[in-house]
Amino acid sequence: MSPESAAIQHAISTTVVGMLHAIDARDWEAVRAAFADTVTTDYTSLFGGEAETQPADDLVGGWASFVPGFDATQHLAGPVVAEHDGATAHARCAITATHCLGEARWIVGGHYALRLTPSAAGWKITHLTLETAFQDGDLDLPQQAAERAAR
Repeated sequence: MSPESAAIQHAISTTVVGMLHAIDARDWEAVRAAFADTVTTDYTSLFGGEAETQPADDLVGGWASFVPGFDATQHLAGPVVAEHDGATAHARCAITATHCLGEARWIVGGHYALRLTPSAAGWKITHLTLETAFQDGDLDLPQQAAERAAR
C-alpha cells in the first residue's frame, strides 16, 4: 500500500470510528462533523421500513433525542477496510453496539457498509447501512429508551 493510500485509509477509519465514539460520548457536534450535508441511512435489516435520505442535521438530531434515553451505549467497531478512487470510498467494518438501561442490555451485532466522499474538512459519510447479524438481550429496550428520552 502506498503512503498516500495508507493515509487515506487512516483518514477514512478515523471518520468512521470517531463518529461511533462521539455517539457514545453524546458529542453531537462531532457526530455531525463525520457526515456530509445529506446522508442516506439504511437500518432496514434491524427495524424494517425503508432506507432514508435526509439532511445530516436531521439524522443527528434524531439520534440526539433518542440515544440519551439509554444510560450508556458502546459501539465497538472492528477494523475499517476501505477502497477508494479519490472521489468516493467504500468502507466496511464489523460492529457490536451495546445499549444499557439499568441492568438491561440490548446488543446489536453485524457490519456497517459505508460510502464516503472527500471534503476540505476530511472524509464525510454519505451512506451508512447496517447489515444486522444478530440481536441479543432485551429487545424492548429501544422503546423504553425512546419513552424515557421523550420525558
